[in-house]
Amino acid sequence: MPLKSTSPLSKLLRRSPFKPIQEHMRMVFTCICNLPPLFEALYDQNNDKVVECARQIVELESEADVIKNSFRLNMPTTLLLPVDRRDLLSLMTDQDRLADICEEIGKIMSYRVMIVPEPLKPLIDELLEGTIEISGEAKKMIEELDELVEVGFGGGREIEKVTEIIKGVRKSEHNIDAILNRTCKALFDIEKELNPVDVMFWYKIIELVGDISNKAENIGDRISLFLSR
Repeated sequence: MPLKSTSPLSKLLRRSPFKPIQEHMRMVFTCICNLPPLFEALYDQNNDKVVECARQIVELESEADVIKNSFRLNMPTTLLLPVDRRDLLSLMTDQDRLADICEEIGKIMSYRVMIVPEPLKPLIDELLEGTIEISGEAKKMIEELDELVEVGFGGGREIEKVTEIIKGVRKSEHNIDAILNRTCKALFDIEKELNPVDVMFWYKIIELVGDISNKAENIGDRISLFLSR
């Protein structure tokens, strides 16, 4: 006999906990996509535009927080899924950190008038391009969660597809590490030409942008853990 639509069990089966996670990741990815315009405004020394881009990132991060908090408050204590509730909460935390990093970068740039040293511009552009790419791959993994549930996280073409995405994320993270090293080396070479406080802030910003790829890899590792259970 089919379950009545009004039964608690049928409601639980219909309400996938992955939907808010996916919605949250889309908002987080939008935050990350706002980083290149932020840096472009900085290149142009358009401080008003820098502040506006930073404000947009803060607003997006706040919207992501609303989704996150609602998810944590309304998530059922028991789930008919092959994924532990704590793992889903941890996944949301990993995603949330991505948005937090974007917000922190925006705040630094809006609070302090900064000039981008010319030798850093092409490296920062390369770093941002890699960051958008790896974040997009992380988003793609999250979008596949519903399909993974349908196959029970147990095998088949869908599992192979996600596994390949995870491999790509790990490779991308390794490539971004190489870009980070070159960027830090370029900054080190011109340190004496710059204000020491500016140097400190630039190392911080470079570190934060690089940390986005680390957190994206963490998401891949967590999805890989789902697949291994």
